[in-house]
Amino acid sequence: MIDIELIRKDPDLVRENIKKKFQDRKLPLVDEAIALDKKKRALQQEGDALRASRNTLSKQIGLLMREKKIAEAEQVKAQVSENAARLAEIEREEPEVGEQLKKVMMSIPNIISPDTPIGKDDTENVERQRFLEPKVPDFEIPYHLDILEKLDGIDIDSARRTSGQGFYYLTGDVARLHSAVLAYARDFMIGKGFTYCIPPFMIRSSVVTGVMSFEEMDGMMYKIEGEDLYLIGTSEHSMIGRFMGQTIDGSKLPLTLTSYSPCFRKEKGAHGIEERGIYRIHQFEKQEMIVICKPEESCMWYERMWNYTVELFVSMGIPVRQLECCSGDLADLKYRSCDVEAWSPRQKKYFEVGSCSNLTDAQARRLGIRYKTEKGSEFAHTLNNTVVAPPRMLIAFLENHLRADGSVEIPEVLWPYMGGTKEIKVK
Repeated sequence: MIDIELIRKDPDLVRENIKKKFQDRKLPLVDEAIALDKKKRALQQEGDALRASRNTLSKQIGLLMREKKIAEAEQVKAQVSENAARLAEIEREEPEVGEQLKKVMMSIPNIISPDTPIGKDDTENVERQRFLEPKVPDFEIPYHLDILEKLDGIDIDSARRTSGQGFYYLTGDVARLHSAVLAYARDFMIGKGFTYCIPPFMIRSSVVTGVMSFEEMDGMMYKIEGEDLYLIGTSEHSMIGRFMGQTIDGSKLPLTLTSYSPCFRKEKGAHGIEERGIYRIHQFEKQEMIVICKPEESCMWYERMWNYTVELFVSMGIPVRQLECCSGDLADLKYRSCDVEAWSPRQKKYFEVGSCSNLTDAQARRLGIRYKTEKGSEFAHTLNNTVVAPPRMLIAFLENHLRADGSVEIPEVLWPYMGGTKEIKVK
């Protein structure tokens, strides 16, 4: 949510930003916000004036009564009653107008970074850098489900019977590899100075509407029937929600946190062969990183965070690239975002394995996250980034470490987490 002061001072900037995101349908929201803001401020001013008048008139009544000016006192009493009735109307109407304004403001996208390329959708995202040379072996690489089945590492059919489409059982050495990568990612981030957390896996609606836009919420979140609770789509949701309504001691910033959680997503619209298997699923696990910092530090942390993900993948011998998200591919709360994509030797192209985002103060405004300053308090900046999400990472891992005989090599950094196992053999 952007600052209403920006709309007051420069509505054309806000309109131009909406156009850059190709959301012209939202242009009328700027005028709605201006009108509602004007009405809200007028009600506030009128209410304040009536409250001040009430004190003055009460004193006037007392003075008139002492002077035996009964008729005049009754006239003033009538005015007090009339003012009281109007004030009651204002006190009912003002919160309603405030909620209307908040709803409109929450639908207006955050101002995007000057470095964000302008484009309609993810097909216009821009490659910035590559890390490690992508290679294609001289033997055919099977589809990842075939690799997993030969390693006796997955059971899709049973998961369909127990849970439906979009679920799976991991077994044996593959399940151990899955956990090993998460443990390695956890320790990797602790080594970078991040504090490890395990958050709640369910959050209330007040947190959901604070951490994401309404469109994202509808397309992602599972609601618990009969409860004001949602299953988290990523630990970022409950991690950021932890600080909702708080004013943090400025000397404690930045807060650098890394969290583990299962993630639950509807994944509406998933289709195609690459959407099957374990690429796009309803339940997976992830190691995340979250930073809450002062405004002047957020751009620096953005660069650091996505580089940490790159470093992690490179340490496991997986070639990756950084892809700058264009304006039309940015969610409404995002100021700037990039994807880290891993190389797929089978497809001979890169695919997304993580995403890093700087939300400036847009998310903090929705959740009321501030920090203390010498002059009072300011809204903090929030950032989030995927350290690793094993389902997609497993695909990249298996394809890049597959041998001609079907076995999979385990890189040295994972040996301690695999009990010394250096390869997974075909069963």
